[in-house]
Amino acid sequence: MASSPIRSGKLAGLSMWSAIWVLALPVLIQQVMAALVGLVDTIYAGHLPGAMLVPALDAISIGSYVTWFVMIAMTGLGIGGQALIARAMGAGNRAESHSALGHAVTMSVLWGVIVGVVLWLGAAPLAHICGLTDVAADLLVVYVRILAYAMPAAGLMLVGSMCLHGAGETTLPSVIAVAVNIVNVFVSWALSGVDLTFGDWTLVNPFSFDLYVRGIAMGTSLAYLLGAALTWWVLRRGVKDLRLERRDLALHRSMSMRLVRVGLPGFFDSIMMWTANLAVLIVIGMVAAAEAVDGVPKEGLQGAHLIAIRWESFSFLPGFALGTAAGALAGQYLGAGNPRLAQRAILACTGIGAVLMGGLGLVFMFGGDFLTRIISDHPIHRAETPALLFICGTVQVFFAITMVIRQGLRGVGDTRWTFLITTVASFGIRLPAAWLFAVVLEMGLKGVWIGMCGEIALRALLFGWRFFHGGWKRLEV
Repeated sequence: MASSPIRSGKLAGLSMWSAIWVLALPVLIQQVMAALVGLVDTIYAGHLPGAMLVPALDAISIGSYVTWFVMIAMTGLGIGGQALIARAMGAGNRAESHSALGHAVTMSVLWGVIVGVVLWLGAAPLAHICGLTDVAADLLVVYVRILAYAMPAAGLMLVGSMCLHGAGETTLPSVIAVAVNIVNVFVSWALSGVDLTFGDWTLVNPFSFDLYVRGIAMGTSLAYLLGAALTWWVLRRGVKDLRLERRDLALHRSMSMRLVRVGLPGFFDSIMMWTANLAVLIVIGMVAAAEAVDGVPKEGLQGAHLIAIRWESFSFLPGFALGTAAGALAGQYLGAGNPRLAQRAILACTGIGAVLMGGLGLVFMFGGDFLTRIISDHPIHRAETPALLFICGTVQVFFAITMVIRQGLRGVGDTRWTFLITTVASFGIRLPAAWLFAVVLEMGLKGVWIGMCGEIALRALLFGWRFFHGGWKRLEV
């Protein structure tokens, strides 16, 4: 096919394969930058001095789930904006795409305030239910409450980015992500006061702030503020056929309800997955209690889990980038009245994702010890984490199918089915399997990961069934 039926925006006139790469490559850069934010925070925690290292890593392990919750909370709204903008751009309806953008931006800031309050109030109870030691619990509360202040900014940055994706503009959000990551890397390092040691080489911190975990959190929050400012500037300046107008910031019932109707199931879809994975942390707490020494829960298991999660998150990157491309492109094709091309786009993105993520799976399987030592050389982490990476490496192809098709279906507005599949898989398979292998069969942390990764394979089959069923092609948003 030489050209596409898309009537407006950056993708107008591009072939399907050209549009995939135009969309996916900048998102891949953006996601690499986002993953590096979390990885850098983890590396800094892994280099804190003396007895603080293990509890700090345990605390930031739980803190990583908080930042994941933030992403979920914001992207639920962003899904609605992306889907409506993609359909409008495909149909050439600029007025509707502008209205959807303005509503999404206003709602993102208001929602960010609510999320910030939830994080502030929920920090201490979260530390308690995850079974952290007293030191780790105190560090977690500090980390989460500092992040809470930046939630309105995080909302604007993340939702604005997804709205740009719906319009086919992925380059500018990736540039913003690079800037955010640079600020996070430098400011978090400067404020934390940590010296970074890798083998015989040490990078001495020349600053004397020595705020440790507090400094790491402050660097991340300041990076969110920068990201929000840059996103606002890009949206007000405008991209091809899409611009944020002040008059569109006022909320009207009809457009607000459309955003909520599409985005709310997407939010609950992700929140169900997040809740199940948070419950997995409780299972890990059970394992730590079962392996207690003199009545003290075994330290380091949450940190070992986090290190594996941090590296696994890099395998998400091509899957998320191609899923974003699949959703934006399929949504625009449906808006242009071509469901056949919409299906082809999602299939093409899924195939590319399976190849790339499968290759990363091999890296995890055979490079686990090396990857672990980059973050921490502590004996408990080196004993546990490489096996976890091997386990997750075996299911990366299934993970690719799950990620790309799920993102593709969400991008066209099929959020009710993605919510149903995610909820059934997370609570009906993942959580029971993790508990069975880890606690009942006494396989410890490895059992947790066997249960989680087995569920990924089964979930891939469920998403594949929904995709080939084809009901998503007939949805109105």
